[in-house]
Amino acid sequence: MSGACCAAPDATYDYGPTPWVTGQVDTAPGPVRRVATTLTRADRMGAYRVRWNIGRSTYRVEPGLYAVGTPTPESPVLVSANYKLSFDMLRRELHGMHAWILVLDTSGVNVWCAAGKGTFGTVELSRRVLDSRLDEVVSHRTLVVPQLGAPGVAAHEVRTFTGFRVVFGPVLAADLPAFLVADMKATPEMRLVTFTLSERLAVAPVELSILRRPAVLLSTAVVLALSGFVRGGYSQDAVLVRGGSTIAVALLAVLVGAIALPALLPLLPGRKFAFKGAVLGTAAAVATIAAAIMQGLKPGMFGGAAILIGMAAISSFVAMNYTGSSTFTSLSGVLAEMRAAIPWQIAGVILATALWIASAFQWVAS
Repeated sequence: MSGACCAAPDATYDYGPTPWVTGQVDTAPGPVRRVATTLTRADRMGAYRVRWNIGRSTYRVEPGLYAVGTPTPESPVLVSANYKLSFDMLRRELHGMHAWILVLDTSGVNVWCAAGKGTFGTVELSRRVLDSRLDEVVSHRTLVVPQLGAPGVAAHEVRTFTGFRVVFGPVLAADLPAFLVADMKATPEMRLVTFTLSERLAVAPVELSILRRPAVLLSTAVVLALSGFVRGGYSQDAVLVRGGSTIAVALLAVLVGAIALPALLPLLPGRKFAFKGAVLGTAAAVATIAAAIMQGLKPGMFGGAAILIGMAAISSFVAMNYTGSSTFTSLSGVLAEMRAAIPWQIAGVILATALWIASAFQWVAS
């Protein structure tokens, strides 16, 4: 990037149109883009899509310096990631205020995750401060960095490199106005990272996006095709009944791991998400088998075992994805849990598949 505050877009990435830019603010280094604080229907639809993991990796804004309202050299400088959902949440909460927003290049990753990956970090923050010539834009030397970005930012090194001191702001962007009014002093509530029911369910759609993966779609087609091979030949009835019920059971296991687990998280035993998912999947499997028997269906020994083991393994795997979006685990904890759980999950799916194949001999071709 050049020294101007509103430098030309990175030639290696197309950031697309910027309808949320409403004008510019003139500064000594150059014009700075002014952004709207009211989200449009397009902004809300974009947020909805990325919640469902559609275009999530490309939902980003160009790094650099932006303005909200009509900021002056005394206005605060708020640091954010270039994941557009994070950027939008910040500018929305600044309605009626005057401030500068310094956006770091995190490759479209949110603040918390980018801090863990190192892209929201000391080097990138220092580079953006120097690149934007921020010392010529503001008269103070203070940067307000999101608290969740703290793991990646060494405040003393930023000050050494740039001359700016780092103040860690509140966890939620919604608390920023009160934080700034209080002379940048956070209350204990502003420092608390929560994981409420609504916050837990907010990430559920991303986990459900597993259903769109090519491997899942291919597996579904294979299951339907193979389900027709039963004792005595190939049965179209088995494709519909046996294949359909198998797909339904697998789908239920995914829903249990993606939705029921976050909803019931505080009530489930154990600390490991993989274990919690297995417990919930086992309970759902028992209920599924009982419901089938009550309706006059007979899963059989092999079929019942396949349901029990398969649902436990699938729910455990899907539930484990929450380790990266909760307050329960650290990066090392996530890696340790994956190393311990994935071999058991794979073994469970393989065993359930073998039992499902064996259950075919309980069917007679019609």
